[in-house]
Amino acid sequence: MAKSGITFNPDRFHKNQWRFHAFLIVLSLFMGSPIVFIFNHAFKPFSELFAYPPTFFVRRPTTENFSRLIRFSSESGIPISRYIFNSVITTAAVIVASLIISSLAAFALSKLEFKGKIVLNKINTYSLMFVPIAVMIPRFLVLINIGIYNTYFAHIIPLLAMPVGIFLIKQFMDTSVPKELIEAAKIDGAGNWRVYWSIALPLVKPAIVTVAILAFQIAWANTEGSNLFVDKESLRTLPFYMSTVISQQGNIVVTAGVGAAAQLIMFIPNIIIFIIMQNKVMASMAHSGIK
Repeated sequence: MAKSGITFNPDRFHKNQWRFHAFLIVLSLFMGSPIVFIFNHAFKPFSELFAYPPTFFVRRPTTENFSRLIRFSSESGIPISRYIFNSVITTAAVIVASLIISSLAAFALSKLEFKGKIVLNKINTYSLMFVPIAVMIPRFLVLINIGIYNTYFAHIIPLLAMPVGIFLIKQFMDTSVPKELIEAAKIDGAGNWRVYWSIALPLVKPAIVTVAILAFQIAWANTEGSNLFVDKESLRTLPFYMSTVISQQGNIVVTAGVGAAAQLIMFIPNIIIFIIMQNKVMASMAHSGIK
């Protein structure tokens, strides 16, 4: 659509858009400043961590904070590589299993007809109101009774139910998977499993990627399993170690640099995954509200 030869939504930069782009640049600098600070803070020497007035950028970068973090881990008897291994294993399992469960449930609630469908859909929606701490005791009792306390499953099982994942994928399926396409596939002899795998999943890839990122963030930063469901140090995860390393040393001033290094290590995987998959996330957010 054009007016007086000017395109309102041009494919390339137009000189009349400079104000809008200037605003976006300023906004990006403002939004990105915490990320820049996290990277700079982790490489600051002790003298700069408590300098007054505080400095935003590091002047004499050092890796001493990371070296001390590794030494603290070795002194505790469990190398930091063990915590990383536990986090990678449990996070990968949570991502894969939660995607399977969420996509299957979303497909059933969106495209299948069965008794109790409306009730189940409302239950899933209402469950978004509950915070994890509200079901902590029931979770603990269930894990004890099914015999997975002090196992890797204690980290994985409590995180598999993702109401927000089911909601996002269902919303995407409602708008992106037409019933006519499913009916045509069934006329050709495709069953529900074939429709789910060959038709529904390829059309909702942006929602799948978004849920995968959410599952990663939940599992990667989770400390509940290591705090409540596991008492073996060799089974605990990296977030638990990072959250306790400073308190274990007893001197917050001395270990401030270690805490900064720990925050950076926990943050890097999140930003990398989001940068790689941001296009799919934006597409999911755009389609989830379309009726």
